Amino acid sequence: MNARYIRIDAPDQQMEHWLHNKYCHEKLYLDICSGSVPFHKRPRGKELLEDKNITYVSVRAIDRLGRNLMDILSTLRYFDDNGIILKVDDLDLESLVVGKPDPTFKLIISVLTNIAEMERRNLQERQRAGIELAKAKGVYKGRTKGSKKSKEEILAKYSHVIRRLREGHTMRNTSRLCDVSLGTVQKVKALIK
Repeated sequence: MNARYIRIDAPDQQMEHWLHNKYCHEKLYLDICSGSVPFHKRPRGKELLEDKNITYVSVRAIDRLGRNLMDILSTLRYFDDNGIILKVDDLDLESLVVGKPDPTFKLIISVLTNIAEMERRNLQERQRAGIELAKAKGVYKGRTKGSKKSKEEILAKYSHVIRRLREGHTMRNTSRLCDVSLGTVQKVKALIK
């Protein structure tokens, strides 16, 4: 069975509907999370890894799998070990050729992943420097003490928790599957009632 893995940073209902229509011949796995979250800890990424019917996975770009070299290589190793072909659309390359790992694919992926990891570190350093400068000018003081996220922000952030609860999973099971605390699951459950 063919699958497509998509990771986006923020929820967009229209985009999700469009994606389902565009990739109607592939089983769609859509995560809404940061690229820094390890692939196996993402709700839909974890489901994809557990689905034994998948033989072919497509992604738009390699950074959709992660921004950490070791995490991406670990995911690729899992795919290779299980005979799953990974297709990276923007490179037009596949990880396995005639059932064997493609060395060119591994080389290109390693280089691109290292570049993505360096870019993430540079971005974090620029962000820290900007915050320090703003603090020195007295402009930035951090999050206001006692400030809280709105109900909508919490529900958007934990949409994967809501999905599991609506599927009938217990709170403890949802906590384990979504890699969040039991308190977070209880908070989300209270908000959706």
